[in-house]
Amino acid sequence: MSSATITRKIGNSDIEASAVGLGTWAMGGWMWGGTDEAQSISAVQAAIDEGVSLIDTAPAYGMGKSEELVGAAIKGRRDKVILSTKCGLAWHTTQGNHFFDQAGKPVHRYLGAASIAYELEQSLKRLGTDYVDHYITHWQDPTTPISETLEALIKLKEQGKIRSIGVSNVSLEDLNGYIDAGQIDAIQECYSMIDRGVEKTLLPTCADNTISCLSYSSLALGLLSGKVGPDRQFEGDDQRKDNPRFSPENRRKISALFEEIKPIADEHSLTIAQLVIAWTISRPGITFALCGARNPEQAIENAKAGRVHLSAGDVASIDKSVDHYLENMDS
Repeated sequence: MSSATITRKIGNSDIEASAVGLGTWAMGGWMWGGTDEAQSISAVQAAIDEGVSLIDTAPAYGMGKSEELVGAAIKGRRDKVILSTKCGLAWHTTQGNHFFDQAGKPVHRYLGAASIAYELEQSLKRLGTDYVDHYITHWQDPTTPISETLEALIKLKEQGKIRSIGVSNVSLEDLNGYIDAGQIDAIQECYSMIDRGVEKTLLPTCADNTISCLSYSSLALGLLSGKVGPDRQFEGDDQRKDNPRFSPENRRKISALFEEIKPIADEHSLTIAQLVIAWTISRPGITFALCGARNPEQAIENAKAGRVHLSAGDVASIDKSVDHYLENMDS
């Protein structure tokens, strides 16, 4: 394992961040069966200590809870962090499209200019900072022209409140709309060993336009962590409870995949999770891999994967195993 943390630039910006980033959705508790605040704060700090600079959060992660915890964790360490948060899932307005309810409040997909400016101010307060390094439209709003949304984001950038612009959960049509309206720096999309659709849809366009890609759910909600065995039970509002991908049968198939690639992990003295993360950041077009952690141990394990360089032979061998099991895996 190399001693240097792999870093990469975000799109056309001058921002350089760790290729492995910390995702903080689970820290908000919502859809994850609650949260341990002290453990969450320690996880962020442990990740930073291990060389992770990219910290990703969002207002919708627990109605501001994740942002508050990240803010507490980075107090006194802001200069070591490339901070990413989002806009577009709003509960202060009924404009846009109703998306879901959280904590008894309706949340709407809305990317109007005034709403974006309001959301950013609220995020800055929760995060305890006066700027965000990377600001992302969380989900797309078909009721607002993309040109209005991007114009608002560019204005915030000119004001020094954000340093780069990203979009998430976009169709190819959405992505082309943003490119036509002006330059964006990155997309943030679901991508993992078993979620590879963007390879054929969005990534070619990103490559042609110097747009980075941040993968989220890089460990497939923990399925690829090597720690979710066939007998694991999920409780409460944990989204994995009724997810067919987490059926005991599918988890047995995943375990078989891990057995096949374990020799490569052992050769590099890696855990399965670290091998999966290292493979993810080796993929063409995947600039950053966001990996969730709920305690310091998970954060440290994930961070160490950001110092791993797999050989072309290693990647080809893993690809072969993954392709074989994708043919037999439950969606």
